[in-house]
Amino acid sequence: MHIQDNISLKDYNTFGIDVTAKHFVSVSALDELIAVLKLDQYQNKLILGGGSNMLLTKPVDALVIHINIKGKSVLSNQNNSVLIKAQAGENWHEFVLWTLEHNYGGLENMSLIPGNVGTAPIQNIGAYGVELKDHFVSCQALNLETLELETFTKHNCQFGYRNSIFKHGAKGKYIIVSVVFELTTTNHVLRTNYGAITSQLEAMHVVTPTIQTISQAVIAIRESKLPNPKEIGNSGSFFKNPVILNSEFELLKQNFPNIPSYPVSETEVKIPAGWLIETAGFKGKTFGNYGVHKNQALVLVNYGGAKGQDILELSQLIQKTIYRIFNISIEAEVNIL
Repeated sequence: MHIQDNISLKDYNTFGIDVTAKHFVSVSALDELIAVLKLDQYQNKLILGGGSNMLLTKPVDALVIHINIKGKSVLSNQNNSVLIKAQAGENWHEFVLWTLEHNYGGLENMSLIPGNVGTAPIQNIGAYGVELKDHFVSCQALNLETLELETFTKHNCQFGYRNSIFKHGAKGKYIIVSVVFELTTTNHVLRTNYGAITSQLEAMHVVTPTIQTISQAVIAIRESKLPNPKEIGNSGSFFKNPVILNSEFELLKQNFPNIPSYPVSETEVKIPAGWLIETAGFKGKTFGNYGVHKNQALVLVNYGGAKGQDILELSQLIQKTIYRIFNISIEAEVNIL
């Protein structure tokens, strides 16, 4: 355990924003994490996972604790069900690929989502009709007050759309250190009817899809739409898809007959935020060294050297414009620090 001073966080956030952490330490074991949290000389502490869901707008006057705890294990395997435990520091996409190598089904639609396993439940990450909660069993989280491990079941986590208790009632009170998933070993449930998966499988000449080919299709779709954070700084989708009442949607259709939607409940529909942003004219717009990606309007990008404040102000301009045109409020998915 080695605490460093005045360290750039450029390589620790997928936006590639170059801000300085006053203090920085990377921990690779639970006992190391507890030891760091006990250090009273550092009053302010910031927990950092994969850095994929954050926008840094100013220097971090704190001890940044990078969670780098790794490991995967099979807890049980019976009756077409396998329980897998993954540690918080595991890269999400690499973990998904590992499950597919072992023919464990369930996470294939969530291939190539940036970030780490430990932060995935906070956001209830999801893609192409599948959310983390669909295969989540429980997670272990360290209580920052007692420094004791607690287990959160699916019910405890209060999952919603890109939401969980860790963004509300338990926000800032816990660090997730491991997650248990329930996956299938045979008779996999294939979800191919969301987005462009079916047409991508056809383009790949796949007649009988498997969990592996669905993953390949999702990767191909995402790579065609989304920039690689290693090449262009971004955090994936910057905004949530807004959910509105059916009555509001019917009014919108009068002015925007082509507006797409997905049913959420008997009374609500989800509107693709990317469509709203593109229709408002932001797709592909550049503002010097930052802007909106040319292939996916949901993605704000740092072309190199942009400040977090620049990207924050762009996001606020988009939000104001969407509200003015559509009377819809869109929320940021990204945590702004």
